[in-house]
Amino acid sequence: MSFTIYPAIDMRGGKCVRLIQGDYNQETVYGDSPFDMAKKFADEGAEWIHMVDLDGAKEGSRVNDEFVLAVAERLNAKVQIGGGIRSEEDIEHYLNHGVDRVIIGSIAVSNPELVKSWLRKYGDKIAIGLDAKDGYVATHGWIETSSLKAVDLGKELAEAGAETFIFTDIATDGMLSGPNVDAVVNLAVETGKSVIASGGISSLDDLATLKKYKNKGVSGAICGKSLYTGKFTVEQAINEVREC
Repeated sequence: MSFTIYPAIDMRGGKCVRLIQGDYNQETVYGDSPFDMAKKFADEGAEWIHMVDLDGAKEGSRVNDEFVLAVAERLNAKVQIGGGIRSEEDIEHYLNHGVDRVIIGSIAVSNPELVKSWLRKYGDKIAIGLDAKDGYVATHGWIETSSLKAVDLGKELAEAGAETFIFTDIATDGMLSGPNVDAVVNLAVETGKSVIASGGISSLDDLATLKKYKNKGVSGAICGKSLYTGKFTVEQAINEVREC
């Protein structure tokens, strides 16, 4: 298993933004064009672009999908998209236009049986986004917290065919405080599947630490604020985790 760097583009109102701990009132705008930002990351060597429709996550429907499709169709990088994906029509919309993977979040809590049917149909084209507050899954753009533990939901969906999980510890997101390595590794071990770490990554050392657990199933890291604030570049991140 390789370890993949996923530069993140969070979209709100057609712009590239970052939130602090998912708080829509703590927003910083880092660019006016999601496509231009994605092209910059791809030019620096990114094999994947991680895109999130923040408006979609809050509204429960696709809002910024035009930018996602432009990246998928025009750039030589794979794309995964999350936010506002609530129906099979949404899944088809993205997959039929060149997106490589869609991320299912809130609906995995509200309707797990439906998500299991999607996993059976689309397989590894679906990733499950588990965003946790104190170990419990948060939904609807992190506005609500469920009574379901992230690990328990992960194990249930892994049994149904989920191959990839994206784990975000909301307490670390946008804080540049370091990822919750223990929680990421625990999810990978408990599910026996691939887990991509998200939230808190602030240095190349964080990436090196996560990569140490590649053999346990930690397969990559999503980098957002660390890239936008110049902690390191995509190229430096890729070089850090490259196999010698």
